Amino acid sequence: MQLSFDLGDSQAPRGHAIVYARAGDNRNHILATYCVVLPIQFSIGKFLPPMLANQLPMEGMQDPEAMSVVPIPPILEDAPDFAQLQAVAERRGDDLCDIGTIFISDDSQRMTYAAEACQSYAQLFAAYMQRWPPVPSETPAAGGNPLDDLSVEDVLAGVLSERDRLADLARMVGQIRYARDGHDQRQVDEVTQSMRRLARTLPEKYRANQLVDVVTRAGASDATSSRLAELYIQRAYKLVDEEYADIPAIDSEIRTLEQSEPGSSGGD
Repeated sequence: MQLSFDLGDSQAPRGHAIVYARAGDNRNHILATYCVVLPIQFSIGKFLPPMLANQLPMEGMQDPEAMSVVPIPPILEDAPDFAQLQAVAERRGDDLCDIGTIFISDDSQRMTYAAEACQSYAQLFAAYMQRWPPVPSETPAAGGNPLDDLSVEDVLAGVLSERDRLADLARMVGQIRYARDGHDQRQVDEVTQSMRRLARTLPEKYRANQLVDVVTRAGASDATSSRLAELYIQRAYKLVDEEYADIPAIDSEIRTLEQSEPGSSGGD
């Protein structure tokens, strides 16, 4: 989702913003929420019964390991007119971000827009954090500053949900294919490195490292490699959505394709 900054700087967001939209049927009707990039992660699962935690609709709140950005309230609510909203943001030192004109038919859409706007703001803040100078450690480890290897993937892992990180991996799969079609080995190497760093931030259950291996390994046929990558991505999303019944069939097809590859113990 594209955010337009009325107050503040998209290149240096403050970490807290009033995010608003105008209703499509009445541009004077303002809907807004308050987006906060939390400085400290926490698991909402510690404070709610599992049954309730699983019902939370916001992706960032569904992921108990990625509670770092949240809209408050979790839905776009009716707000004062724009002039009052701008005055409040100026007094408080908040960013003021416009997400455009939206057409609302139910509360679930208001909730979805609020969550997506907050995730977009978090990505801008993560990119900004990447440009911060390293902070010296009080007890530096032997071999150098541990922040020297900090990457945008590491920063995003701290503010994005697992679903969003999986979406980034899927996008990078397409980038590698495009680079190979253009015989751009430099871009292939750069995207591969980014994929591996991002894969390390995900739990092993998603098999993100296997996805990277499939996409980047030499010797795999284009058709088989593409299908395997698609299956690994499908499998990861099934886990995120807790659609466990669909996973055995995907695993079975993955094994069959892996065994058909040259050099496999199950190959011809």
